[in-house]
Amino acid sequence: MDLKEFSYLITLAENGTVSKAADQLFMAQSSLSQFLHQYESELGVKLFVRTSKGIRPTRNGAVFIGHLKKLMTDYQRAKNELWDCENLKGGRVTLGISSFRGRRILPIILKRFYEKYPDVQVDVVEENIMKLEDLLLDGQLDLAVVAMPSAKLKREITFLKKDEIFIVTNRNHSVMEIAHRREHTPSWWIDLKDAAKFKFILSDHTTMLGTISRDLFHKEKLQYEVLHGNITADLAVSMAQEGLGLAFTYYSYTEPSRDAVFLSIGEKGIYLDLGLASPASEYHSKAAQALEAVIREVYMTV
Repeated sequence: MDLKEFSYLITLAENGTVSKAADQLFMAQSSLSQFLHQYESELGVKLFVRTSKGIRPTRNGAVFIGHLKKLMTDYQRAKNELWDCENLKGGRVTLGISSFRGRRILPIILKRFYEKYPDVQVDVVEENIMKLEDLLLDGQLDLAVVAMPSAKLKREITFLKKDEIFIVTNRNHSVMEIAHRREHTPSWWIDLKDAAKFKFILSDHTTMLGTISRDLFHKEKLQYEVLHGNITADLAVSMAQEGLGLAFTYYSYTEPSRDAVFLSIGEKGIYLDLGLASPASEYHSKAAQALEAVIREVYMTV
């Protein structure tokens, strides 16, 4: 069995269906199914249980796949140490970031990193922050941009930057009639209780922004109407910019727009602490340290 086959089994376990795993591995579903059948036959043990919804590891299969993950992590660590000896003349680092947050800032980070370290490959994993925490604890990421505080991550996370949470709307939306303009500035703010009178477009509960936005209303014991409540944060912002409702976004995501207005929540604003997280007990390669330095450098400018 080679490392490629390790990754097949790990991907099958993580996705829960052969079709999703095959898509992630860029291979035919039939080929992946055939591999699994042949490998289980050769091993003489069932690693997965087939269900109406897909597959899941057997108890022994989960233990076996756990060992494979460790072997893959150890192999990657060995390569990182080897590349470190070559002073970043090669190597790769795996960065986790949410799709919404990465859309604007990640291209800037990667451009600057590759200008400095053209021989180092950055593998990007796009997931919501909650999923990124699990991947980090499993040793599948070298570095991740996450929210603070974290119930799962303790020593692994260090402060990166405060990021303001805005309400975004179209400048012709009715909410602008009760919004407040700060004196001598182009910025605006609104009380959440006033904003709650309008319809909101929210991202899913499983996302950090979706959770934070709902918690804000619950904390103030406010009733609010959701026009759409199960879409991506990116789409929510686009819909709000067209005047279809109000949505939440981060300062680090905002981009100048002729039609959009970004409202602080309350006169002082509400902020989320961002952190950089890395496995506490894992070897931190020079490539990971270099990428962390670039991320901090870029975030200082946005």
